[in-house]
Amino acid sequence: QVQLVESGGGLVQAGGSLRLSCAGSGRTFSTDRMGWFRQAPGKAREFVAATNWSGTSTYYANSVKGRFTIARDNAKNTVYLQMNSLKPEDTAVYYCAADSHPLAGRYALASEYDYWGQGTQVTVSS
Repeated sequence: QVQLVESGGGLVQAGGSLRLSCAGSGRTFSTDRMGWFRQAPGKAREFVAATNWSGTSTYYANSVKGRFTIARDNAKNTVYLQMNSLKPEDTAVYYCAADSHPLAGRYALASEYDYWGQGTQVTVSS
């Protein structure tokens, strides 16, 4: 059974930090593009960050650029999202996703991703 399982969410004050992890199982994700998306209540799911198979190319939404960092450890089949300087508007359920056939430039499109985790809640209080 192929799975992505997120962890590391929680409640944090504005200005604080969290590190999300996403562990894959059932297949290797080492050749996949990996991404993080989030969905706040009443809003559409939105792109947060993505990385290519090796971690040498990373992409970020403008809203998180300079505050969030995506990284991966292919030996552990795991991708991370380090979130610093958190703001109340970062409050959302965060999902990791894997794209097994990545196309150039399409990293921000949720429809491109084949596998999804169940999500982890991040709440930032003001």
